[in-house]
This record gives sequence, structure tokens and C-alpha cells, in this order.
Amino acid sequence: MTKLVKKIILSGKITLVTGLHIGGTNSAMGIGGPDSTVIRNPMNNEPYIPGSSIKGKMRSLVEIQDGTIDSVNMGNVKHGPSLSLSTVSARLFGSADSRNDNQQPSRLIVRDCRLLTPEESFSNTDLPFTESKTEVVIDRITSAAMPRQIERVPATAEFELNMVLNIFDSDNEKELIETTNRAIKLLEDDYLGGSGSRGYGQIKIDIEKIEHRTEEHYKNAAKKAI
Repeated sequence: MTKLVKKIILSGKITLVTGLHIGGTNSAMGIGGPDSTVIRNPMNNEPYIPGSSIKGKMRSLVEIQDGTIDSVNMGNVKHGPSLSLSTVSARLFGSADSRNDNQQPSRLIVRDCRLLTPEESFSNTDLPFTESKTEVVIDRITSAAMPRQIERVPATAEFELNMVLNIFDSDNEKELIETTNRAIKLLEDDYLGGSGSRGYGQIKIDIEKIEHRTEEHYKNAAKKAI
């Protein structure tokens, strides 16, 4: 059995450079509302960024750069995550390859990102915390237009970022840290969410604090709690 050596806590923020659309449910969409809505916290109606969206995009970008995309059978998805632990993406993001009993939990945890920008900053938007962007599809033959409305969190909005990197005694700590940093930089130069090729989802990531929490940290915290 491998032993947990430390947890590296990365804290910071995500700033939207362009509008962000990460889709939510349209089940409660009202008449005249957007055709595609963003995901929101049902407790306060604020948009948020799911940690799964960030982590999934980070992993896919590393695998695209390394050329380690795997052939999998996941419904309509034919080219999925690398499952072999011979790849750095699987060693960082985890592998669930039951074919060869080649399984390892993810070393990286990415929390859901709550909105930091205060509500009053959205006073000029046409929807609570968001904007409605109209896009038009043009028929190439008849020139008929088909408009649609996409809900986006507007540029300059900020979200809290929190990641946890678990380091075990069997891990190459330097490799995992460097791959995490590389994935963050790749994401900044790509996009998050949908419609990235049309200008959506450019973000800036600022890591403001890095804390190494060893076994001693948790033992001392347990003593203080009693």
C-alpha cells in the first residue's frame, strides 16, 4: 500500500477574459429566455464553474499535447482519456482501466468555483449575473436567418479557484507539480466551456497561495482540536 505524504493546496482565482458559457439545465427556461442557459447554484442562483469542467479540459489538453489520447468505447465518445499509467496524464488525473487492473485514483482534486464578483457589478446585464448573447445562423442559399440566444457569464467576472494535489510516497512529486502547472498554462491559452472557437471561454488563472500540508500538519491540527 502506498502512503499519503502530503497535500499541496493551490488557491487563487479565475478571471474571465471573454464571456463564459458552461451549460446548465433548460428545464426551467421561460418564454423569451435564452435557448441555452448556464449552470447555476440552485441555492443562490449564482453561476459557478464546475470543477469537473476545469479538470476535464486540463486533462484533455495535456493528452492532446502529449499525443496520448486513448481509443475507448463510451457511447458516442470514441477518443477518450488515456488510461495507461505509462502516461503522465493518467498518473496525475487517475486511471480506471479495469482491462489490465491498471487503476489509480486521481491525484488532483479540483473544487467547484464559486462566483467572487459582487451582485452589484452585474447591474447592467439583462439577466441575473449573466448576459444574453444573440447569435445568428444564416442559410447559405436563401439567406434566411435563424437567431438564437446564448447565456454567458460576462468578461471580467471572477471565480474562486481551489485545487488539492495529493502526493503519495510512490509518486514523482516534481512530475505531478510540473504537469499541473503545464495544464493550467495550456488552459489559459485555450478555452473553457462551450463555443471556444467563437470567442467564448478565455480565462486567466492566478495561483495566489500554495501550501504544503504534511502528515505533521494534520497531526498537530488534531491535537489542537481536542
